[in-house]
Amino acid sequence: MEMDERKHKILKAIVQDYIATAEPVGSRTVSKKFELGVSPATIRNEMADLEELGLIEQPHTSAGRIPSDSGYRYYVDYLMDPLSLNHDEKKNINQEITSRLSEVQEVIEYTGKLISQVTNLTSIVLGPKSRNGILKNLYFLPYEQGKAIMVTVKENGSVENNIVDIGSDTSPEELQILANIFNQKMSGTRVQDLKKGLINEIYSELSRKRRIIDGMMGILERMFDDKDGESEERVYLGGTLNMLDQPEFRDINKVRSLFSVFEENNKLKELLSHDQKGLSIMIGAENADQVFKNCSIISATYQINGKQIGSVGVLGPTRMDYGKAIAIVDYMTNSLTELLTERHRRTRT
Repeated sequence: MEMDERKHKILKAIVQDYIATAEPVGSRTVSKKFELGVSPATIRNEMADLEELGLIEQPHTSAGRIPSDSGYRYYVDYLMDPLSLNHDEKKNINQEITSRLSEVQEVIEYTGKLISQVTNLTSIVLGPKSRNGILKNLYFLPYEQGKAIMVTVKENGSVENNIVDIGSDTSPEELQILANIFNQKMSGTRVQDLKKGLINEIYSELSRKRRIIDGMMGILERMFDDKDGESEERVYLGGTLNMLDQPEFRDINKVRSLFSVFEENNKLKELLSHDQKGLSIMIGAENADQVFKNCSIISATYQINGKQIGSVGVLGPTRMDYGKAIAIVDYMTNSLTELLTERHRRTRT
């Protein structure tokens, strides 16, 4: 049995109406709302064919039909009208992200909040690896008597601020000398590769400042530590309570199992771990973890200078507005890539 134009229109109507109402869709509803030019009886026959093809299913006897996972997949791949954000939406998003560009982690975390607000779904954002990175440079800012803020910039664009004890007899000029030596010895190199040799070289040049150097190295080692051989990526969740607004998750057991997974970073990272470029759309049973069998996940990667550093995703019921979710994830990842790459370029000049 082949899919013809009429079946396409009826399946599209069923998916769109179910997304909007969360109620099974009957032939009369399709006939009244979508003006397909055919009778309810003809629509019922076509719906029977669609059910035989596994694209729709009947949840209860005498009820209308709802899309199956295969039906959603067919809709996304062949029937969905592509959407894009309007000018005002893009402008607002860019303003919000740009205003936070001074701190990469804040930009990435806020990206998740924006996505959950716009889609009313749950966002999952995988940030750059915070450990096992490559140092770009560091510098100091005055803080208070005997202390300074050490600002560490990594090649992936992330920035960390830490307070270090410098004693009461350390001048700004001496701090600048320290920063210059560290940048000269470490810029473009992983901390793990230089620990002992670097410490010895700096000690010989600035032996009377061992206490400050010890404090700085302790911070750097903690920042770049990789005890298990794997670096940690941060996972940011946004809009988790949006799940409670979805009719599919009124069952407390479904909600409990989902929220338990939200506490497991490894499982969330697996949802967003894919090497392919462009969008990834996993629908219902296509997800490996059965906890997500009633959910769809749309995700995409973002880069700095062509190097993948993280992912952005949206999680919701299979009855999600795919067009809107795809548009926002696609735009946000492209915007993050452009803005972070530009920021990285400026910090190198």
